[in-house]
Amino acid sequence: MMIAQLITSFIASAAFGVIFNVPKNSLFQCGFVGMLGWILYFVLVENEINSIIATLSAAFIVAVISQYFAKRYKTPITIFNVSGIIPLVPGGLSYDAMKHFVGNDFYVAVQLAAKVFMLAGAIAMGLIFAEVMNQLVTKYNRRKLRLRS
Repeated sequence: MMIAQLITSFIASAAFGVIFNVPKNSLFQCGFVGMLGWILYFVLVENEINSIIATLSAAFIVAVISQYFAKRYKTPITIFNVSGIIPLVPGGLSYDAMKHFVGNDFYVAVQLAAKVFMLAGAIAMGLIFAEVMNQLVTKYNRRKLRLRS
């Protein structure tokens, strides 16, 4: 089960990299970022952690690894971020919400739509938290270097 999750999340992330015209030499890293984010999400949900917290954590890890790869390979961070969050996007849930809206089952549809909004917000917050952490660490390191000299 875990191997199938690893392989499919890697392929999905790398395939979205292909769709977004990511440079060929970055496709493996895109798949790797998406795979790590999805595995963290999967493990947390399997251990009965709330899916919103799991999504927030996975998006944070995706952003941290994306920042590392962007610095290491001197490419824009969005290449890795966009491909990495693809497995976390609640597409199936939003489809179900729309299906219930169309079927006039508004009670279930609103519940599903609210969960989709919270998951999307968790993805955004995870990316933002990682960027803020990166800025704080960078400022701290610069201040530390300035005090030494």
